[in-house]
Amino acid sequence: MTDAPTLLAVGHGSRDPRARATLSRLLDRVRELRPGLDVRLAHIELNAPLLDEALAEVEHAVLVPLLLTPGHHVTHDLPAALAGTPARLAEPLGAHPLLVEALADRLTEAGWTPGAGDGVVLASAGSRDPRSGAVTRRIAARLGERLGGVPVVPAYASAAAPTVPEAVRALTARGRHRIAVASCFTAPGLFATRAAAHAPWLSSAPLGAHPALARLVLHRYDQARTTHPARELAAV
Repeated sequence: MTDAPTLLAVGHGSRDPRARATLSRLLDRVRELRPGLDVRLAHIELNAPLLDEALAEVEHAVLVPLLLTPGHHVTHDLPAALAGTPARLAEPLGAHPLLVEALADRLTEAGWTPGAGDGVVLASAGSRDPRSGAVTRRIAARLGERLGGVPVVPAYASAAAPTVPEAVRALTARGRHRIAVASCFTAPGLFATRAAAHAPWLSSAPLGAHPALARLVLHRYDQARTTHPARELAAV
C-alpha cells in the first residue's frame, strides 16, 4: 500500500478532549482493516493538526470528511483548502447502510430494545444547507427501517429545526412514551452532550470507533480514488 494516497480523515475539531481521542481510535481501526495504508487525522478547527498543516506534510492524499452531511464545511471549506493541490475530496459519511448499522448498534448498547410506544430522535449537528437536511432525513428513514418500523424523527443542535426537545414533544404527541435519542455524531462534544441531556429514556453514545464506521471511512476513501472529481458530492 505504499503507493496508495494518504487517507487524511478530517474531523471538525472540538474543545472536548474526548473528541480527538475518539477519532484516533477510529483511525486505529481503519489501519487494522488496511495494513500499510498511511492514515492520518486532521481538523478543520480547534485541534491540531489543522488541515492545512496536515496537507503540507503529504504529497498525495484523499480527504475523507468525518462529517455526516454536505454542509458548509464539506461544500466550501474543504474544497477551498484543496485548491491548487492534487488531493481528492471524498463524500461525507452520509446515509450509508454502514452508518445505519453503527447507529442501531449504539442504541442497542445503550439499552434500547423493541417495545410498544417506541420512538427515536436522531440528533445531529444541523446545517442551513438543504442538502444536509435531506441526507439526515434519509438516515432517519433508514434507521427506522433497521429498527423494524420505529418512527425516527431527525433533530438538530443548531441551524435547523426541530431541536431535540421539539422532536421529543412531537413523538410524545403521537403516543410514543419510550423515546430514545440516537447520537448521530462521530465523536463526543458539546452538541452530542446537549442532545443526550434531553433524552427522556436513553441516549446512545456517539458513533466513535464503531467497526462499521471504520469500514465506511475506507469505503469513502476507495470511492474517491476511483471516481471522477465532478462526482464528489453527487451520491451522498
